[in-house]
Order: sequence, then C-alpha cells, then structure tokens
Amino acid sequence: MSQSNGADLTGYYKRVEENGHLRTEEIAQQWSTAVLRALGMNLDGGTKKDLAKTLPDELAFDLTRKFWLLHFRDKNKPRDVFLKEVARMSGNTDVQFAVYPTRAVFHEVKGYAGEEVTNDVAESLSPEISALWQEA
Repeated sequence: MSQSNGADLTGYYKRVEENGHLRTEEIAQQWSTAVLRALGMNLDGGTKKDLAKTLPDELAFDLTRKFWLLHFRDKNKPRDVFLKEVARMSGNTDVQFAVYPTRAVFHEVKGYAGEEVTNDVAESLSPEISALWQEA
C-alpha cells in the first residue's frame, strides 16, 4: 500500500492523535517523527529499507533519516529504554505516557507495511520492543 510523494497524511496524523491520546495534529506529527526515528535506529538495515518502501515518503524519511557511522543495535534493549528515547525525541519527558503514541504510530505503520514486512520488523527488534510492536 505504498503512496507517492505529497501523500496526504491528514488521516494518519488524526488517527495517531486520537489513538495516542494527543491534543493536536501537530503534536501527533512530533510523536510520529520521534517513534519512527527510534524505530529506525533499532532495525537492521535491510528491514528498515523494506519498511521504508511501504511507507509514504514523509514517513519513510522519518524512519531512515537517522544515520550512525558506528551504531550497534542493542538486540536486548528494554521496552522502557526505547520509550524513554521516543519521549526524549518528541520533546516530552513522560516515559509512561509514551506508550500510547508509540502504539498508535506502530499500528498505523503496520497498516502500510503488510504482513510479511510486519513480521520482519518484529523479528529484527529486541524481544520487548517486538512485543510492543506486535501489541499495536
């Protein structure tokens, strides 16, 4: 379900706003960017590329824009550490709240990805983050 340049993401952000318990669409955009950046840092390169191909360009850019010259993924990263990263990147400090917009973004991204890519993402993530991905 890939979309082209300039895809209207109003519905996507509205659903993230509602399901993520957020107050505005702009805040939903901030959280979406933060979740996708954190997700991208926790996926292997091939899976990240495959997922990016299924997303509208704006979301794919958020997923792939973080580049680390020497980045070693923590294949056992705890869920709370991931949520702390997401909260910090969104400009928020409430790690316990971060689970709501993270689940909302994961749910929406899975809608674009399809079953095969969704399963590949789950396998690429640490067990605790994978469980969060699968819950969404």
